Amino acid sequence: MEGTFKGESWQFLFRVLTYVKPYKKLASYTLLAAAIATLLELVPPWLIKVAIDDGIGKNQPGLLVTLVGALVTVSLLRGAASMVRIRLNNALEQSVIFDIRNQVFGAMQRLSLSYFDDRATGEIMSRVNNDVENMERIFIDGVEHLVIACLTLIGVTIMLFVLEWRLALVALIPITPLVLSALTFTKHIHKSYQTLRQEGARLNTFLQDCLSGIRETMIFNRQRYEAARFEDRNRALCEGSLGVAKLWSLYSPSMAMFASLGSILVLGVGSALAEKGLLSVGELVAFLSYAVIFYAPINQIHAINHLLQHALVAAERVFELLDTKPTVSEPASPVSIPERLSGAISFDKVSFQYVPGKMVLEKMSFKIAAGETIALVGATGSGKSTTVSLLLRFYDAKEGAVKIDGHNVCDLTTQNLRDQFSLVRQEPFLFNGTVRENIAYGKPHATFAEIEQATRAACASDFIAQLPEQYETQIGERGVKLSIGQKQRVAIARAFLKNPPIIIFDEGTSNIDSETESGIQEGLQNLFANRTTLIIAHRLSSLRKVNRILVLEKGKIIESGSHEMLIAKKGVYTKLFDAQLI
Repeated sequence: MEGTFKGESWQFLFRVLTYVKPYKKLASYTLLAAAIATLLELVPPWLIKVAIDDGIGKNQPGLLVTLVGALVTVSLLRGAASMVRIRLNNALEQSVIFDIRNQVFGAMQRLSLSYFDDRATGEIMSRVNNDVENMERIFIDGVEHLVIACLTLIGVTIMLFVLEWRLALVALIPITPLVLSALTFTKHIHKSYQTLRQEGARLNTFLQDCLSGIRETMIFNRQRYEAARFEDRNRALCEGSLGVAKLWSLYSPSMAMFASLGSILVLGVGSALAEKGLLSVGELVAFLSYAVIFYAPINQIHAINHLLQHALVAAERVFELLDTKPTVSEPASPVSIPERLSGAISFDKVSFQYVPGKMVLEKMSFKIAAGETIALVGATGSGKSTTVSLLLRFYDAKEGAVKIDGHNVCDLTTQNLRDQFSLVRQEPFLFNGTVRENIAYGKPHATFAEIEQATRAACASDFIAQLPEQYETQIGERGVKLSIGQKQRVAIARAFLKNPPIIIFDEGTSNIDSETESGIQEGLQNLFANRTTLIIAHRLSSLRKVNRILVLEKGKIIESGSHEMLIAKKGVYTKLFDAQLI
């Protein structure tokens, strides 16, 4: 998006400013304090004029003392007004940024899984953290200073014309080149900042990925390789920053030069007018003082423009996230269901594809009665995980219907739907917190007795008792302080505690040693009782007791039956089973 400070850039700025609406009173007080400080800034040059022309010119020492006192008083009042303005503005700015951060994170929570599939975690983090922080500049160095600069310009312009209108016209001569330069600069700097933000997001993505895989980096001794990759991305960011700095190095001195030219013209023409008696010495000194004040906010506006372009590029990225519509939307009129369903599942001619033209599931149909234990089996890419994703409505089927207790999952709110499930994944994710917090994640208000009961059922109580602080032990990022088997058992305890009608095990016991797995079988059978259980498994030897096995191949069910039935068929399941034995 090529930006000049118009069109969409203005739209983004106005949209950011809508966040100020809930704080109108605070914003009004901030502007009032700014206006008072600005008006007080216009007083000293006039007092100096009076001091020169009347106090000194007419030899009135008493007046000089009074004027000095007035200057001190004005300075104190201006400092107090500025102090109040800064404090009010900081309160306003932090309130607005707080709201934006919350809204961005809330929007991110509502997005569909497909959004995260298409974007790196670091890139999303860059939008939520860095871009929102850069939007803050609109409030810190942007709008507030822009308003002050405009008020100052209006006030000084009035004073210039009151003092000497001909000299005021001379002071306005540099305005045209200043405005034209600003428009040219804005056009080029906006595009440069877009590139800079993209490079920053890429670096953030790489850093997040590198830190997540630090163990692999150490195992394969790839530290130098990763350092070289980081250097490449860091250099790209550095070069982007230098490009922005180069533009600013050309623009900023040019603006200062035009402002200086204006002051020189005022001095030259003003001296000529004073020589002819058309302007007093005091008026000339006051005019020069006002001229300095006049050009300062013009330069300030250019600096603000520089910052605003940076902030507006960040705002574009944030609003792009906010405006993204989830591909899985909530139903307009959701069906009301009991708090706990029985757990009957059906797929009716369901087709799905992640990428157009590459079917993952094709006309798949099957039924699972409430309380049944069913296993999905098949080679990698056969559609097992996709089946579960459609059931949980991480994605919507392209054709056909997925139903629970006869209700199409698309007619239920995602909250009501997912309340019916617990999922133990092949690689369980644990949050950076305590053991207790992770077990209670699906039921935050669970009692300690309920947590203990769940951990006993998952055979996790013994190892938890040996931890330094037992249930209050911090397990680190992604549960790094626990073994793989321990993490799996914490995840299973989390599923037990939620106690839903449907349990999904995605290789739920694949990372637990044989002794531990044997020890939890009784607990698993208790969990499976009166619950629908769906197991995604590659270890076929563990499926002897399931009610039915569905064998998937290329998105279709090609075999269905018990373990013994499928072995007797000597079909695809038998080949998979024999391959595992070998």
